[in-house]
Amino acid sequence: MSELARSPALRGVPGSGLRGLYGRPFLDLGPLLAPYVDLAVLPALHEELCMGLTRLSPDVTGGSHRSMGIMPPGHEAEALVDYGEVIAGLDAAGFETLRLLADDPSAFDPAERAKTTYGEERAVPLSRRQLLWLKYRHGVYFPWKVYVELMPNRWWSEKHLSEGKRFTRLAESLFPKTLDFVRQLPFESIGRCNLMGLEAHDHGTLHRDGEPDEQTAPDEFITFSPAQNKTLVLWDPLTRAQVPVAGQAVWFNDFDYHGVLAAPWFRYSIRVDGVFRDGFVAAIAAEFGGT
Repeated sequence: MSELARSPALRGVPGSGLRGLYGRPFLDLGPLLAPYVDLAVLPALHEELCMGLTRLSPDVTGGSHRSMGIMPPGHEAEALVDYGEVIAGLDAAGFETLRLLADDPSAFDPAERAKTTYGEERAVPLSRRQLLWLKYRHGVYFPWKVYVELMPNRWWSEKHLSEGKRFTRLAESLFPKTLDFVRQLPFESIGRCNLMGLEAHDHGTLHRDGEPDEQTAPDEFITFSPAQNKTLVLWDPLTRAQVPVAGQAVWFNDFDYHGVLAAPWFRYSIRVDGVFRDGFVAAIAAEFGGT
């Protein structure tokens, strides 16, 4: 099924500034997943994932939403300290420290720093040591302090592409039940799979993953929270209201602003990106496309 054939999903939410899917802010896909997976296994996956996380040193992510320009107007302060701004303001000694913490220090040329971008979706990625130094030394706020790439993906624009990608050996070893569940989801191919966790009292800054005017079809993904204790919200720029996203397994338009509410406990979700099976797209259209 072509991208254009899927584009009728993008018709906007009536009376809202949300682009949504099939005229809704989000879709609860749980009932449609019954032929493929049993959502009753989510508590067992939660047990596996919590045990596996004790054996990992997770990465951090999401610390540059303001400098990336992907936050809604009026909410920029939610990003607190942004590493894009911190790096731009480092003196020569600070930049040298950052350079020495890189996996490839040669990529951090002081003479080129004014015209080089660093970090997520940038020309030069940052190492885990650099990100942690930015957090510890400069107070950068990383909303997702527990970030595990079960299937890594370098560029956001390629998250639906599966060629040359596989689940990591650690994921295969620590999360076999979870990966079995993911493989049974109705994807023709999977190009990205990650676990994103927030520490107690942290919030996920409102942001969007693309420019709506440039979107021709929705990015296809399923996100699920095995513990069901994480409140994802969409931000409607027209009504200036938060729309809570509910469901065991959901799909929303990630070109809409979205974030996570703070809560006094750790919570996480898993997002799986790829290309839906044509039959699943047809089932979604039949369920949600008529109204």
